[in-house]
This record gives sequence, structure tokens and C-alpha cells, in this order.
Amino acid sequence: MTDYRAVADGNRPPIHAGDVIADILLDLDKNKSEIAGMLGISRQQFHAILAGRKPVTPESAARLGKLFGNGPGFWLRLQADVDAWHALREVDVSSVPTIKAA
Repeated sequence: MTDYRAVADGNRPPIHAGDVIADILLDLDKNKSEIAGMLGISRQQFHAILAGRKPVTPESAARLGKLFGNGPGFWLRLQADVDAWHALREVDVSSVPTIKAA
């Protein structure tokens, strides 16, 4: 049997938490407004997270983690991956030196 290694495409951003939530919603008998109400956030804020226009904050991560039972760390790591990917492409670090340990 041949082993295949998964290789991430560096030109493609990591999955946003909104995409994960949208997939979860497909399996639930709740609409987006009901989920927003359960989270205690506005429909607008929830829709903005789903669309990837708003980040997952520590507060929303705590709420998502409680609602879906997987804790806030999962949601914060998804957001951190997206933030880091964008920062690597948008922040000019060419004048910042790299320190090497002796």
C-alpha cells in the first residue's frame, strides 16, 4: 500500500471558523437565528462570523466551545491560523533581523 502525505497549499488560507460552523449547522435542526440566540450574540454578529467578515474573539470562542462541547481552544486556534496566514502576507518584515542562538 502506498502512503500519501497531505501537503497544505501555502497559497490557500486556513479554514475559517465560520466554515466549520456552517458545516455543523447542516447537521442541526436549528436555523442561524436560533443558534445566534443560543450563543447570546446578535444575528448580525453570527452571520459576520459565518461569512468570515468578523474574527472569532475569545468571548465568542468561549460561547462556541460551550455550545458545541469542544471548548474555546479549538475556535481560537482556527482564528489564530487564519490571522497568522494573513499576517505573513500583509506585514513587511524585511527590515526585521533574525536572531540566532549562540
